[in-house]
Amino acid sequence: MLRALPFLLLATPLAAQTPVDDGTPNLPDTVPAFPEQTNAPEVLSGVTFAEEVIVGALARPWAVAVLPEGAGYIVTERGGTLRHISRDGTMGPEISGVPSVRAMQQGGLLDVALSPNFAENRELYLTYSARDGLAGSATAVARAQFSEDHTELEDVTELWRQTPASVVPAHFGSRVIVAPFGSLFVTTGDRFTPENRQLAQDPVDASYGVTILIDTEGESSPVPIIEGARPEILTYGHRNIQGAAVQPETNIIWTLEHGPAGGDELNIIRPGANYGWPQVSYGVNYNGSDVGTGEQTHAPDYEEPRYYWDPSIAPSDLIFYEGEMFPDWQGDILLGALAGRALVRLDMEGDTVIGEERVWTGERVRDVAIDADGAILIVIDDDPGSLIRLTPSQDPE
Repeated sequence: MLRALPFLLLATPLAAQTPVDDGTPNLPDTVPAFPEQTNAPEVLSGVTFAEEVIVGALARPWAVAVLPEGAGYIVTERGGTLRHISRDGTMGPEISGVPSVRAMQQGGLLDVALSPNFAENRELYLTYSARDGLAGSATAVARAQFSEDHTELEDVTELWRQTPASVVPAHFGSRVIVAPFGSLFVTTGDRFTPENRQLAQDPVDASYGVTILIDTEGESSPVPIIEGARPEILTYGHRNIQGAAVQPETNIIWTLEHGPAGGDELNIIRPGANYGWPQVSYGVNYNGSDVGTGEQTHAPDYEEPRYYWDPSIAPSDLIFYEGEMFPDWQGDILLGALAGRALVRLDMEGDTVIGEERVWTGERVRDVAIDADGAILIVIDDDPGSLIRLTPSQDPE
């Protein structure tokens, strides 16, 4: 079904220099490290959307990948189900061979990404909360081959698993992308509790709140990126990274990280860097107390985010838009917001956010992708949840 969306991109002209009204900040007196680090001017692109609900009967969907050659989509459902969906919205049965997951609270079957050579090798990658003992779970990543008839995963191999496991079913991360040069870039979370979060500053004994880099066989560099740390750990000091993308042309990896109450971060990944959690934050704990030292500014000891939000929008995944349908958005970031219940556009100039635009959907946007023709795909986190395709509206109303 195709219809005009009942909402517009609500904004004010750039010259007004008025940021998006998110409500009262948790730390109203914070001075950002540089002027463009937060509260970018709300901008108006003048675009409206037509919405096509491809399928509206998903159970807590988490991620979508676009299959080549018009073969449709594959979507993860957090309960542990992988689905093939044709372009006309026909949803296939449960795909067999999916790794066993511990589907509790935030845990379950999470991200999916295709090999750049998927058309030849049918290879894909999954992240999930792997069962560990009677009650534990850990973020894991696996490689598999997807059958030609879209019904089965074959040759499923777990490539990496977070250490140690935790009985707390929260803050798993977790995105997987194929990074430049064919490596896998995977994100994890700090596993939520005050005790667990301290391990985000311990890349020697744990892989909580880190990003990792491994090859497609699960091997890491023989020389640790961070002296003394686990060799697969690329960065540390993160809270809960749920978005990751490679910027076209530059090959720079960007991530989106949930803050506590406020302090959501957009980061550039710099190998070996410490991003400060839980010592510093542009937010506060949920009870209103200071995070760590009570400092907000990260530098010089920690890596500064390129942008942050206070109050929180709970960012999910992000993409750099490349496509023909929205030519004025080339190179801009599109991201999902869970608490913000929106699709967000960040107007980018190099590595700087110069404007912000919202599409108020009223629903939790869990994932964002680009369809083969440049349309925007969003995954709505609900039960039932939806896979929705957005194109420019042809209706002047």
